[in-house]
This record gives sequence, structure tokens and C-alpha cells, in this order.
Amino acid sequence: MDALFEKKYITTRSLENRLYSDEEVMRLPEIHPGHTHSKEWLLRKRSCKRMVRYLGSKGRNREILEIGCGNGWFSHHLAEIPGARVTALDINFTELQQAARVFSDDPNLHFIHGDIRSGILGEAEFDYILFAASIEFFPSFKKIVHLALSYLKPKGELHITDSRFFRPGEIEIARRRNQSYYSSLGYPEMADFYFHHNIMDLQSFDYSRLYDPYSFRNRLFGKKEGYPWIRIKK
Repeated sequence: MDALFEKKYITTRSLENRLYSDEEVMRLPEIHPGHTHSKEWLLRKRSCKRMVRYLGSKGRNREILEIGCGNGWFSHHLAEIPGARVTALDINFTELQQAARVFSDDPNLHFIHGDIRSGILGEAEFDYILFAASIEFFPSFKKIVHLALSYLKPKGELHITDSRFFRPGEIEIARRRNQSYYSSLGYPEMADFYFHHNIMDLQSFDYSRLYDPYSFRNRLFGKKEGYPWIRIKK
């Protein structure tokens, strides 16, 4: 990651109150109910539980890759699944340093600083690859998914959680809203690093929704919250 960009990224994260102490990171997704993002973390707690339960039912000796792990809290929970070995990848060196420091005692968790697009993973293969609130930082949805699929073992699965997809008519409105948001923080250029992916692009892949907040059932019971959980098979 470009050093100047990372400095701006970390600054905006601080302005958003999204930088956490080591003690807070260790407890995530649990967070003080009075925190600015407590409602968001409640949703992420639920999606984390769903994922851990799902992967925990898939037997032992699973190789898992999380792309865009940030401070490592989610990878830490994945590494607690019996038999799981987790590789956590991110280009943000500042948060990755914190992740490696906070979770240094976990023998099933390995952090890598780098970009999957650089070939840093070599010939590694994984049973499951996860994007948790990170797919939006890649400009081309199709390209990054095809690349991730190439690192899956036969019958492997790619999972996308905690990210929003947009209908074609929503994308330009969302872009303008994002530009306005970062301008209000004093860093309008940061909007250029956030991408709004078209939900229609999913049709290029063998995908299914394992959780849909807007399904009839969830709307019926007033649970239309959070983001879809997308599974793409190799």
C-alpha cells in the first residue's frame, strides 16, 4: 500500500472512530453499547457467528484465507474453529501490525502483509476464501472473484459477507453519497478507493445467498438488517 494513502486511510479511520485499542480488538465483535458503531458491531457479531457455525460443520483440516483482514478480529474467531488453519491477508500495514501483536499467541493464525493481486500467495490453495467487509476495496468484482477462485482447492468455496451490493440504478447515487461523505471528513480523494459493486455481476458465477436480510421470511419477522452472505463455488 502506498505510504501516503495508508496515512490518509488511517487518519479517516480515526476520524470515523474505527481505530481500536489492543484490548478492544481482542474483544471484538463485543464492544461497549455506547460506542459510535455498536449497532454495526452487533450485525457483524451475528454474521461472524453464522460463518463460524457454518465452517465448523464442515469437518476438520480446513485451510481458510481471509482477504482484507484489517485488525484481525474475524480471522481470530475463524482460527478458533477446531481443525482450522487461517491465513489473514491485508495491505494495511498499520492495522496488520496490531493484528499480529494482539493475536500473536494463536498457532492456527498466520498474517501476511501484501496484495493478493501481486502473486504473494504463490501456489497456495485454500478450502475457503472469505471477504468480510472488504470486497468493496477492489475495483473490479469479476476480476477479484476470478482471481480468488484460482486459489481454491477443488470444491472450494468463496464467501462474501458484510458488504452491500447495488442495483444498476443505485450505483451512481451511492458514489455521490460516498464522495460527499469523505469530503465532509476532509479527504474527498478517499472515495476513489471505495467501489460499489453491481449485484448483477453475481450472475457470472455459481452463487447462492446463504443469508438474505431482504428475504420474505426476514421481512416478515422484522429482521431485514445487515448484508447478504454470498457463497460462490469453484
